[in-house]
Amino acid sequence: MVAALVFFLIGVRFYRRQGPLGSPFIRVAQVFAAAVRKRRLVEENYGICFEDGVRNLVRTKEFRFLDKAMILDGKDASMTTRNPWRLCSLNQVEEVKLVLRLIPLWMTCFAFSVVQAQLSTFFTKQSSTIDRQIGQHFQLPPASLLICFGLVVAAFVVIYDRALVPLASKLTGHPSGITVLTRIGIGHLLSILAMIVAARIEGRRVRIAIENGLVDKPKAIVAMRIWWLLPQYLILGVADSFIIVGLQELFYDQMPEGLRSIGAAAYISAVGIGSFISSAIISVVQGISSRYGQKWLVDNLNHAHLDYFYWVIAGLCSLNLCIFVWIAKGFSYKKISDQDDDKKRKSESLDGA
Repeated sequence: MVAALVFFLIGVRFYRRQGPLGSPFIRVAQVFAAAVRKRRLVEENYGICFEDGVRNLVRTKEFRFLDKAMILDGKDASMTTRNPWRLCSLNQVEEVKLVLRLIPLWMTCFAFSVVQAQLSTFFTKQSSTIDRQIGQHFQLPPASLLICFGLVVAAFVVIYDRALVPLASKLTGHPSGITVLTRIGIGHLLSILAMIVAARIEGRRVRIAIENGLVDKPKAIVAMRIWWLLPQYLILGVADSFIIVGLQELFYDQMPEGLRSIGAAAYISAVGIGSFISSAIISVVQGISSRYGQKWLVDNLNHAHLDYFYWVIAGLCSLNLCIFVWIAKGFSYKKISDQDDDKKRKSESLDGA
């Protein structure tokens, strides 16, 4: 801690501070306000607003209602300065569209966060019921396998960048090997596999407990080594390196520059929301299972049906993967228009105005 404090104090002297440039949410609100104001205008009768001195984003066909925010009518043309609440540029409108296109993809990551929430809850509780002894004098803590999860994430990120990307690039011709959305989709698929493996292993643990007469002994140790739980941690670690890193890359690359800090924090908020959703799923499962017999999730795991719960999460994640694939197929990546196209469009806009 002392060394960390020393390095922090040294680094503070070289830290570059940048003053606030205004809230990025205001630019989003301006587009909606301008679009509402000009909702009755027809674009063919007017020009549109471009920004001078910057490369313009390629115009997209999604959310066409927002395009009305950049219509340059007679009132706008007569003003000496542009009213940002009445007239927005093409770039500003397309930036808002980028945000709207990313929101559904961000929401599909909630399912993975639900899976990730099991790491520090039921995965750890599973570990506490099985044999964790190493040698005669040492016993692993129940949460010790979380170290393996972290190590897999750190190692696989390096393996992916140094080995898998060059190999995939030769096969696909894509600079990154595979697209960011493909990377996230693979992570979703692996998270489903992790829950299936966890469900099968939990089923085996319960069968061993029943065979040894340990059902009514919640504190008894089941004759099953802790290493049986290792596969679900390893698979989930690989899935994390696909989804979380892919999500960060997607938001940093596709988010407007003014909103990149929010994009970088998007995956953290997804983890928090996923934890709330996990709690909600547990409440629903408990309520439904109690109506038709015993609750699935009780303190005595030998009496519980934790494997059923894992199967439910696997099913929900499978449905989420289908939704993700459907959204990803219609996703449009950010594109910058050529200078010649910009000049042509500006000329057409001036002719229309």
